[in-house]
Amino acid sequence: MATFNSHPGRPTNPKLAVAGLFLLTSLLLSAGEDQKKIFAARAETEFQRTKKQYQADANNSTNAWQFARTCYDFADFATSDSERADIANQGIAACRQTTAREPKIAAGHYYLAMDLGQLARTELLGALKLVREMEREFKTAAELDAQFDFAGPERNLGLLYRDAPGWPASIGSKRKARTYLELAVKLAPAYPENHLNLAESHLQWHESDTAKSELNALDALLPAARTNFTGTQWEQSWDDWTTRRVAARKKLEEISAPEKPPKSGR
Repeated sequence: MATFNSHPGRPTNPKLAVAGLFLLTSLLLSAGEDQKKIFAARAETEFQRTKKQYQADANNSTNAWQFARTCYDFADFATSDSERADIANQGIAACRQTTAREPKIAAGHYYLAMDLGQLARTELLGALKLVREMEREFKTAAELDAQFDFAGPERNLGLLYRDAPGWPASIGSKRKARTYLELAVKLAPAYPENHLNLAESHLQWHESDTAKSELNALDALLPAARTNFTGTQWEQSWDDWTTRRVAARKKLEEISAPEKPPKSGR
């Protein structure tokens, strides 16, 4: 058993070791909470900034979809379903006006689908209808600009098909999920999220060899990615990617570890 001992050669007091363990755990949790508060504060600041910009010129399509983008980001930090729904609905309204006025702008359809996803998290009976509308909007965005947000329409369609219940309850489909997640990697191979989503999906589908291959591809591109995706706007993404990558590696190791033979009885 590991112990905490800053003076080699001296016996460690078990009570102090336990206390040290609790202190370390507490500090790590506290650091995580502090980081989350920083990310939440940044999301709110951007939400308020783009909201003022949008209200100053609501007919500007760029103002509208950028506001919808920050609605999606800020809704992630909502503390209740009603708060999340309120934020998401503001983005949905902005995008509906934009797509009605200028239907050929991929970003309008894309962030409409994203904010519909936030709203779906607050719904029970109405979630299926929202999921089907998300599917349509992501497909429209993909047709207009497949490369938008580093193959975002394809990436999110893949996740939607992966995580939604299957037929006849909903649109879930492993085949479609695989197709779109692989397409996202093909379209934007330098974007870490695309490889990570595919690796996690392979693990979910118990395909350890392909999961390992995708994680290795992710590891290979990380040095370049760290120079391409920089600045405070990418800190939350890197925090998320790092946590998920470590978890995926751990899960892969657990799956790949040989089973221990049962202990022989005496």
